Amino acid sequence: MSVKIIVDSTANMSEIVQKRLHIVPLTVHFGEEGYLDGVEINNRQFYERLIESNVLPTTSQATPQVFVDAFEEVLGEGDTAVVITLGSSLSGTYNSAAIAAQDYEGRVFVVDSETVTIGAGILIQYALQLVDRGMSAAEIAQELEQAKKRVAIIALLDTLEYLKRGGRISKTVAFAGGLLAIKPVITLEGGTISVLGKARGSRQGNNLLNEEIRKVGGVDFVRPLLLGYTGLNDDLLQKYVDDSRGLWEGNVERPESCCIGSVVGTHVGPGAIAVAFFKKA
Repeated sequence: MSVKIIVDSTANMSEIVQKRLHIVPLTVHFGEEGYLDGVEINNRQFYERLIESNVLPTTSQATPQVFVDAFEEVLGEGDTAVVITLGSSLSGTYNSAAIAAQDYEGRVFVVDSETVTIGAGILIQYALQLVDRGMSAAEIAQELEQAKKRVAIIALLDTLEYLKRGGRISKTVAFAGGLLAIKPVITLEGGTISVLGKARGSRQGNNLLNEEIRKVGGVDFVRPLLLGYTGLNDDLLQKYVDDSRGLWEGNVERPESCCIGSVVGTHVGPGAIAVAFFKKA
């Protein structure tokens, strides 16, 4: 008997962590073409298409039947599972998982992460730590409901162009920001993107990102921490890590990082960097 962790493909984390999970793919659409996220299109292919396309891609949720299929695949006799999905305010995927779990009462427990990408990634890493401690699926789900309230994700965008294309900001604001090299720092709370501040240039942007991390109470280094980037390389992220040594030194040798996938990448575009962490209690 064992506890399985099932997640959807919008969660991003290191490849080592992924190997311990069962991942249910959402579908990414470029016009009339649909691709199973992480199966028929990977992050690099996604960003190549995003940069070339004049139309923003969309995603569609996983259906209840896809989750039922996942349960049947991973649950052996006596096994239980915790399902962790992206925020229900962002997608109907949580509802699909909850519907599917109705026929597995006492065996499958569904948690709405209330976040996405690396924010969900660190909650999933924490869930795996709880599995290793020998906690039951019910106990893990209950603990995650409390722990998710301390998850923060804060990002620095390289461009306002994709927020403009997605209708999040006006063309006038995007044009002015481009002329001034304005880089906004944003957060995701309750499924809503909020602008915390704006900086001119990368160095000021990195400093502002760190200021916002401190404002929410700082990083709890006892729990998982994950950095992310959008686009085809992590050059901007590595520069941020080097510029921000004071935030990590004495706590971690170098923070883990990964590529941020399609759901967030669609709206912020390439060249963004983000930090996901548990706030100090």
